[in-house]
Amino acid sequence: MSQAPNPFGPEYGFGIYVHWPYCTKICPYCDFNVYAAKDRDNSPLLSAIRKDLEIHRPRMPEHGKADSLYLGGGTPSLLAPDDIAGLVTAAENSFGLKPDAEITLEANPNDILRMDLEGLKAAGVNRLSIGVQSLRDHALAFLGRDHDSEIARMAMTRAMKVFRNSSIDLIYARPGQSHDEWQAELEEILDFGAPHISLYELTIEERTAFGKAAARGQMTPMEDDDQADLYELTQDVLSSAGLPAYEVSNHAVSEAYQSRHNKTYWNGGDWIGVGPGAHGRLSVGGNRYASEAERQPAAYIANVQALASGWSDASKLYPIDNARELLAMGLRPATGIDRRRIETVADRALPQAKIDVFVDEGWMVQDGSRIALTAKGRLLADALTAELSP
Repeated sequence: MSQAPNPFGPEYGFGIYVHWPYCTKICPYCDFNVYAAKDRDNSPLLSAIRKDLEIHRPRMPEHGKADSLYLGGGTPSLLAPDDIAGLVTAAENSFGLKPDAEITLEANPNDILRMDLEGLKAAGVNRLSIGVQSLRDHALAFLGRDHDSEIARMAMTRAMKVFRNSSIDLIYARPGQSHDEWQAELEEILDFGAPHISLYELTIEERTAFGKAAARGQMTPMEDDDQADLYELTQDVLSSAGLPAYEVSNHAVSEAYQSRHNKTYWNGGDWIGVGPGAHGRLSVGGNRYASEAERQPAAYIANVQALASGWSDASKLYPIDNARELLAMGLRPATGIDRRRIETVADRALPQAKIDVFVDEGWMVQDGSRIALTAKGRLLADALTAELSP
């Protein structure tokens, strides 16, 4: 009798996430673990990250080579190609990277214009995620970005000459943004020919500068119905241009250009998180663990040096937590998820009566044991997930 497959773990993808926490300017909407970049010696933090990768290896004997390496932040494009090469080598030496591994670097437009892109490619990077955010100067000023629209255009043009596999990030649903303005911006972005575009609605997080401004009544977020209108417009424009949504916020011309690293998150795979504040999900011996690294860079470095661990916390996840996470993440991609994986972990069935209602309303499709949200349903993703949550 064959053994039932695991409901989560590296067979659904295995990635490595490296968090570089420094930025030249901290954006007012950003809720990530970031700090202002100054004239500092990066070598202690780089050394700690490389060591942390090495420390992870004996903890994860069931894991083979990684499918992806993602250098995020913060602004990892502030690093020199030699520093990036050192991180890629550390990942290779610790776990190994598959021959076709996706190696992504998040990059700001200003950095793309000054960087040695060929040197970056030689360091092992084969994919760029470019933080354009907008092609309108007034919007970039509002978002606190340190580049203007002309720099963004030049950066995309330069990047695409070296990295065909580039992704463009944009933020929309900004206060006062009109339907026509957003459509024109989308059509202009499409002219650059990037095979992957990530489009995020502006979210006002409480701890950010925007969150504090909203609490003081100095800023009014866009109404939910207006956000939904812009979301539907986004789907129409990008689908017509040959970049359908393969996930709530992500569009690609083909499967070859879909983010393998992010698909690991959505599919219930494993990933290591190294660098200050990085989170991970590790499956060992049939159990799943959540890890979080020390947030402060100095504390992270000290932990790695003194305690042989960058973690501030690592805890075993309860089955119900795993099931809820599988459902929430698994409904994000257009392909959906096999409900049996969730039911196996939760040890209970999902409510079929509710699924039937969602299908009747056009919010969900069901094919055997696989459930997925429709484009209409993705507008209600959080609410539908909460209704089905075990």
